[in-house]
Parts: sequence; structure tokens; C-alpha cells
Amino acid sequence: MARKRRQRPEEHDNHDRWLVSYADFITLLFAFFVVMYALSSINEGKYRILSDSLSNAFRNVSHETGQIMDAPEGTPPMPVPLLRPDKNVAAEEAKTRQRNRMRDMAKEIMEALAPLVKEGKVRVLESSRGVMVEINDSVLFAPGQANLAPLSANALAAVGEVIAQTEFPVTIEGHTDTMPISTPQFPSNWELSAVRATTVLRLFAASGVGQERLTAIGYGEQRPVESNDTVTGRARNRRVTIVIDSAIPETPTEVPTELKPEA
Repeated sequence: MARKRRQRPEEHDNHDRWLVSYADFITLLFAFFVVMYALSSINEGKYRILSDSLSNAFRNVSHETGQIMDAPEGTPPMPVPLLRPDKNVAAEEAKTRQRNRMRDMAKEIMEALAPLVKEGKVRVLESSRGVMVEINDSVLFAPGQANLAPLSANALAAVGEVIAQTEFPVTIEGHTDTMPISTPQFPSNWELSAVRATTVLRLFAASGVGQERLTAIGYGEQRPVESNDTVTGRARNRRVTIVIDSAIPETPTEVPTELKPEA
């Protein structure tokens, strides 16, 4: 009697095997977008953290089991490319260094003008524009005149030597009160303030400050710091201001226009 053949159990197709590949694909896609996001903000510290995390998490993924396996000993770590420093960080560091240089220069100017600072004739101010040295004209010039007194000339020469060691642009501003003046040399306060500013400019140039860095402006009585209705206010308004600009001027660029010059 013939033996009956033993029937093998029917093999059923595993319709869920695609989930393993799909999970691997989603994982790699997530890792790709994480890397792209990290590269969008170039920061070496963040990149190192991301690189270490990825190298630890995605070592030798088994596509059959979907489990994360440890890399064999001796496997070199994932290389981290050298990235350029963040431009914003570099700019902030440059501003900090420049600010420190300006403060050091302001201290040296205050030391050179220490006696006048104690008398309240000189004020050294710091603003977003830079360092401003405000000198009362009573210690520089005789009333209605633009010739420097000898003692004041020596003090300003010391200031000029300090400024000569830097590269910052310098603007000398002449200011007056509202009291009118009308002489053959100075028909108005405009001329008086401009000549006084130019006198200080020439002294700075003689002290070693590059002439290309120097500018003289006469404002007359147009920019008072106090009211001209009192004697004290008018005395405060008669001044020479030395503005040491913290920003080096940029080369100007021409504004484009649709109008073309005729041939």
C-alpha cells in the first residue's frame, strides 16, 4: 500500500516586510533633513554635537533586523570638516576690540587733559559715534579771537599725539553762542567757529595726525547744548568738540539711475 505523501504547510507571504524598508527610508530621510538644517547655520560647535550624535546613533544599521549595532573597535570616528567662523560672531568680536581701543584712547586723552578735566573745562564723552572731547573755548581762545593760548596749545598737542597712534577719522567742530560778532576778520559766528576748528586741525596735523583723517567744521551758534538765555549756558555753548569716529568711512558707490547721459 502506497504511503500518503506528507503535505507541507502552505507558506504565506509576509505582506508586512515592506515596513522594514519603509522605516529605514524614513529614518535616513529624517537624518538628511537634520544635517541640512545644521548646515544652514554654520556653527562649528553645533556641527560637532550633531556629528557625534549621528555617528553614535547610525552606526551599522542592520537592514534585516532594523536594530542598531555597535561599530567594531578601531573604527575611525566620523570626520568633522573645518568650518569658517560665524560672520556675526567675527563682527561682534571686531566691534568689541574696537570699542576697547576707543576706551583706552579716551583714558589717555583724559590723562593728557587732567588739569582741565578737574576744572570742568573739558569733558570726555563716549557715544555710539565714538569718543567726543568737548573743550570750553575760554581755555583755548581769547574772546573773538582764533589764536590758541600757549598752554592750551601744549595740551592739545599731547592729545594730537595720542590720536596719531590710531587710524580713526577725526572731526573738529567749532561752536559759538548767539552773541553776534562783526569784524573784518570774522563777519559772523560762522567764520569764527570755522577758523577756530581749522586752527585745532592744523595743530593736530603738526602733531603727527594724518591730514587725510582730519576734518574741520564751523557750526556757529546753530548747535547749542544749553540755552543761550543765561551766562552759564552761553559759556557752555562756546566750545570746540573733537569727535573721534569709531567707524572708518566706506568707499561710496554710485546710485544706479535709469537716465543715461547724452552722447
